Amino acid sequence: MISEKMKPFMANNSAIRAMFEEGKRMAAVYGRENVYDFSLGNPNVPVTQVTEAILDVVKNEDFMTLHGYMSNAGYEDVRQTIAESLNKRFGTNFSFKNLIMTVGAASGLNIILKSILNPGDEVIVFAPYFVEYNAYVRNYDGNVVVISPDTETFMPKLDEFETKITAKTKAVIINNPNNPTGVVYDEATIKAMAAILEKKEKEFGTSIVLISDEPYRELAYGGVEVPFVTKYYHNAVVGYSYSKSLSVPGERIGYVVIPDEVDDSAALIGAATIANRVIGCVNAPSLVQKVIKYCIEHEVTVDLETYEKNRNLIYGALTEYGFTCAKPDGAFYLFVKSPVENEKEFCEVAKKHHVLVVPGSSFACPGYVRLAYCVSYEQIERSLPAFKKIAEEYGLCK
Repeated sequence: MISEKMKPFMANNSAIRAMFEEGKRMAAVYGRENVYDFSLGNPNVPVTQVTEAILDVVKNEDFMTLHGYMSNAGYEDVRQTIAESLNKRFGTNFSFKNLIMTVGAASGLNIILKSILNPGDEVIVFAPYFVEYNAYVRNYDGNVVVISPDTETFMPKLDEFETKITAKTKAVIINNPNNPTGVVYDEATIKAMAAILEKKEKEFGTSIVLISDEPYRELAYGGVEVPFVTKYYHNAVVGYSYSKSLSVPGERIGYVVIPDEVDDSAALIGAATIANRVIGCVNAPSLVQKVIKYCIEHEVTVDLETYEKNRNLIYGALTEYGFTCAKPDGAFYLFVKSPVENEKEFCEVAKKHHVLVVPGSSFACPGYVRLAYCVSYEQIERSLPAFKKIAEEYGLCK
């Protein structure tokens, strides 16, 4: 009954989701307050103005306009509002024609990959990376090429990157700020990456699309800037999601930006718009598109102070206890070095203390674990004695 192509997806079902389900089971047994679940990147900071936006849109928009079909690319007024916001913030020159509203960033990446990949084409990713990229590329019979992690800085290994670009390379995916490390690729890194891509395009006579996956763009701390990639490389496209910036992951709303500078941009925009339909999305949710317009016009966004406070507490405590991790500049994750080589063993020990974390092998970086600190400050406080006991068990405490 089940297709051969689907069976590997079932066998490699997300460890993140599996740990999340384990957390629900443990909460039912021990009480939610006694389980410290850091597995899932599920935003926990309410953006109450989103509710106001929904009520306003429902009250003031025509019923059929609000709930009917529109262009597969989405409402023109919504796309124009987003384009003007991007232009103001980043000095770009987009119009509604450069944007396609999508069912979150995931479908945005899928419509780009569907539009450009032929069987056997290669897509480069930088470890550690979001595990679903493997599935997105395999959906269209592409092959993932992994650049090994630099576990000192978790910045891209550009020397290895240059050697692994071939005539079959069709795309490169970056995630900035990064999940699972929280690292932000700075302007110098993006410029160096762009120079390598331009060199390789000329060498092979091909077009290589740089896909920047940016659901965490607005979650950068301490004045750290996240470069907007289309300013640095002509064949760059951006996939964005409002899941984190507005705390609405269940609403599945985002967009793709395809600049005019991209090779055959009109054809790619057309293909991606059709892909939005033929992969089964048809169009992004209509009501939430209008909500996004309202939120942009009223400058609604998540309160970063909560996440930054969480980051400072858990990073400070874990490093004090002897754990090793890079301090994240963005997103809401810590990527912590496992005190033993097999990080899955460490995950099991942590679970005995009711602490749930995700093994780094799920992100192509074994030997580390990911903690999502998008939880209540109180949960982090309650978890610290458990983390200290784990550290003591491994002889980490100084």
